[in-house]
Amino acid sequence: MNILKPFSLGLIAFSVLAVSCGGGSDSSTSTTTTTPPPSAPAELSLEDRYKDDPDYIKGLALMKESDCPSCHMVERKIVGPSYAEVAAKYENTEENVNLLAGRVISGAVGVWGEIPMPAHPTLSEEDAKQMVKYVLLLKK
Repeated sequence: MNILKPFSLGLIAFSVLAVSCGGGSDSSTSTTTTTPPPSAPAELSLEDRYKDDPDYIKGLALMKESDCPSCHMVERKIVGPSYAEVAAKYENTEENVNLLAGRVISGAVGVWGEIPMPAHPTLSEEDAKQMVKYVLLLKK
């Protein structure tokens, strides 16, 4: 029986060592980490997006002082098209800024339907261009 005693102690020691090293289990456990998909960036408000843009700041101030909001809104049609509709139709180019500023000053009819846009002859060309630049920034 003396032969069995060292053999038994060796077997027990080996078993303890095997279990403590992870070899004593038939089931394997693996951990996987999944990274959640990146959340979409929060859409910035117009004020946040253009807070440092001089065309936006000056154009918005001029719009607020004018009669434009009685016929136009940023994203909703009232009498005339929304500013967003105008921005979607026209690229922000110097040629379009001049064209649209001229229509603001002289008035226009037929471009957006049969309701005429009244003329604004007292508006300076510089202010009209600034207002148009503001509108064209609203392109989505």
